[in-house]
Amino acid sequence: MAFAAETIFALATAPGKAGVAVIRVSGSLAATAGRALFGSLPEPRLASLRLLKDAEGRRLDQALVLYFPEKNSFTGEEVIELHLHGSVAVVNAVLRELSDMPGLRLAEAGEFTRRALENGCLDLAQVEGLADLIEAETEAQRRQALRVLSGDLGQLAGGWREKLIRAAALLEATIDFADEEVPVDVTPEVQALLAVVRGELASEISGVDTAERIRTGFEVAILGAPNVGKSTLLNALAGREAAITSEYAGTTRDVIEVRMDLNGLPVTLLDTAGLRETEDHVEGIGIERARERARAADLRVFLIEEGQHPDFEPLPGDIVRAAKADTLSDAGAAVSGKTGQGVAELVSEITSVLSQRAGRSGVATRERHRVAMMRANDSLAAVHAVLDLGPEQYEIAAEELRSAIRALDSIVGRVDVENLLDEIFSSFCIGK
Repeated sequence: MAFAAETIFALATAPGKAGVAVIRVSGSLAATAGRALFGSLPEPRLASLRLLKDAEGRRLDQALVLYFPEKNSFTGEEVIELHLHGSVAVVNAVLRELSDMPGLRLAEAGEFTRRALENGCLDLAQVEGLADLIEAETEAQRRQALRVLSGDLGQLAGGWREKLIRAAALLEATIDFADEEVPVDVTPEVQALLAVVRGELASEISGVDTAERIRTGFEVAILGAPNVGKSTLLNALAGREAAITSEYAGTTRDVIEVRMDLNGLPVTLLDTAGLRETEDHVEGIGIERARERARAADLRVFLIEEGQHPDFEPLPGDIVRAAKADTLSDAGAAVSGKTGQGVAELVSEITSVLSQRAGRSGVATRERHRVAMMRANDSLAAVHAVLDLGPEQYEIAAEELRSAIRALDSIVGRVDVENLLDEIFSSFCIGK
């Protein structure tokens, strides 16, 4: 293990008044710091009630303390956890005491997790999963983040890696015995291994966009002509006055966003400017933004009054509703934000469409993962083409296989990721 020289500490819970506050200490001097604060260490991983004292022997607090030995903690280092009374004064007093101890310093953002990565306790994909879990706001985000944190993506990449190493070994054996008669043609087995990996890669690549939407949120745009009831519908869906409503056309000039949780899925509703021809320069800017956001949205809800037609053709899966159901004699497939008529059915349909799409997501959740898998897939396509040229080209095929393996290794942080680490860990809070 690559242990860091310095021992670090930080408040691991949110700052401010609380019932309990947790301070974490990690590094080779963690046990020494613990003994200085509360005497003998408790049994590993067993909580023990101890009296904390400062260097002068004065009481700091009575706390539950835990001790995790080296190689048996989150970071892979010796770790002490102090579960204190959640008073700001208590927390500050203990932090001051720790900062006065030689060899200890306050942790930087994400430093505990970074040490877990450096010490082999987590791979890079798991670190990203942990970051997503901390940020998760909905049930779908929590489930997805836990899958990545549990190592599902790393296991998948590891399985691909093993198959490609086997394929490379078969080719290398053929190359090594190029001047001798090799009794077995390895090409069928190599091609079979490539086919399995390429098929699974294609499946994961196709699911990245949806997985990333679960992580960042789906966008649903409400579209229609001016004064058709878009803002009223948005307010009804949001349960509050998120958008200004008026009988005057053109009230909405910019895209208004409302974040929602629909059956565990993160969804941002977009109220857009009414689509029409206008000579008003400011309204025109709003209409153009509405068109751009509508095209980029994951789903569009069109509100149409009798005799109107959508400004542009709905895409497959988009939802079209008759507007102002409260004014219609036949409001079977209509909606009214004013009275709430048809709103529950609309929410149900939006949820159904997005849930079906979410069901197609894979384990890979980020653009970085997709790019790495695409690189691997391109290399494997080159291997397949070279194999058809015969054993004389196996050296090229073997090199392409090595390129594919390196691309997959970058997913879990084995290679080519140093430039990503600062960006990833900067999103973590101090104490994580």
